[in-house]
Amino acid sequence: MKKLPTIGFLYMDYVLRFFDYSNFKGWPEKIEEVTYHWKNDKERFIKEVKRKKINILIGNIPATAYDTFVQISKELPNVRFVPSLETQFPNKSKENVTLFCKKYDLAIPKTEIFYDEKKAFEYFSKKASYPQIVKKSYGPSNYGGYFVHKVDNAKEAIALMKEKKYSPVYTQNGIDLKYSGDLRVMLIGHKPICAFWRFSGEGEWITNTSQGGSMSYENVPMSSLELAVKASKAAKAEYWACDIAIDAKTDEPYILECATAFAAFPYIRDWICQYLMWDFSQGKFPKPHVPLFSWEELGKIDPNLLRTMRHIGFSAYKPSADGEWFINDKEDNFDMERTKESLQSDLPASIKPENLPIAKELLKSTKETKEVSFSKINLNTANLTDIMTLYAMEEDLAIEILEYQKDNIITDPSDLLDLEAIDTQLISTWNDDFEDMRFNLNDASKQSLTKIKGIGSKLATIILNEKEKLGKFTSLNDLKNIVGIGKNKFTELKSRFKIEDK
Repeated sequence: MKKLPTIGFLYMDYVLRFFDYSNFKGWPEKIEEVTYHWKNDKERFIKEVKRKKINILIGNIPATAYDTFVQISKELPNVRFVPSLETQFPNKSKENVTLFCKKYDLAIPKTEIFYDEKKAFEYFSKKASYPQIVKKSYGPSNYGGYFVHKVDNAKEAIALMKEKKYSPVYTQNGIDLKYSGDLRVMLIGHKPICAFWRFSGEGEWITNTSQGGSMSYENVPMSSLELAVKASKAAKAEYWACDIAIDAKTDEPYILECATAFAAFPYIRDWICQYLMWDFSQGKFPKPHVPLFSWEELGKIDPNLLRTMRHIGFSAYKPSADGEWFINDKEDNFDMERTKESLQSDLPASIKPENLPIAKELLKSTKETKEVSFSKINLNTANLTDIMTLYAMEEDLAIEILEYQKDNIITDPSDLLDLEAIDTQLISTWNDDFEDMRFNLNDASKQSLTKIKGIGSKLATIILNEKEKLGKFTSLNDLKNIVGIGKNKFTELKSRFKIEDK
């Protein structure tokens, strides 16, 4: 047999690792890894992939780096990306999910995408049926339901638009959900290997389990699996996940989301990598056998235990000698298969950037495509939703920032260096997302001043005494006149304060 291909893990700073060496149990060759560092790292990254002679690069691409990796893949024509960049097209945005589903005739709720705010207002006022589900189209793949909103009438829809300023405006007809839940279906090689219902938490409508919902592995309808398989084959996806709504009135399934980026227990990641080893080795490694509906039994295991379980396997069912005929594995519908090669022609026609009102911002950067921010963030007033828009942000870190916000006035992003999980490189990826957070010196009180980094009670009193003497500060240079504020301290304070008349 020919030498096995050289595998490389594609990692990114501050993005959680989906696969690791332990997932490829038994792979005899060295597995390389290449980390992409944000901000103009394309050339170095390409050189490292070539130097390590990587044949297959495995890893999901965040939405904010998708276009950069399209360029990278063109400069690495002999490297197979897993999943392919074409397969990851729906990862980038809700808009891309819709374009993908329409191209391949996959059932989705009635969806409208507006790049003209006036047309969106008109639609909500005169044409839309309610409820409508309004979503932020662009954003990180880990934001869960933080940017999904239900509006019950035109007044609510227009108020939401004015508050959120989402562009494009992405809105879908609300589905009357069967059992008040939706379904998550995960597939490997076009075969469903896990599926479960997600139900909203008490008093909530959103079904995201990270926000208080619950789940059940029982009674997953075959129609949802068939639709997920159809989507997986259209995407030519080695691994794939769909969120599916079942209409309570018609029992018809509709795709809400689909992507290669999804949360999965470790044993599912092991199954994905067993499948990939079978594919990469041309059958030298066995294809994993995962019976349909096995999730019903696995779902009975306590989730805390299930998260620790690795390398779960199943033997193929064989009828007993007495002739009893019961196909326990229920394998007559789907089988795991090798995916077809992705082609550029597989992609739907995208909306041309020049048609967007934000065209200049979108076309401005060829080095690194970033999500366009329509309203910059002030960390002193930001809520969890705002903070979750930042690149590579995880919910735990966002909550930690909110806790820090309670006891501190943040005047510069560097203040976040007080948090262990944040360093200067991560802050540099966020700088363009923040508004000027310097504190207005004429609004100062002792309580507020002592919440600003570098200012203690004594210095706060001195500053306030100077303010009282002057009536108000007219220039930051007024601080130079205060005894005890030297050149270095003034430089520090100048970066934390501004002068505004009220």
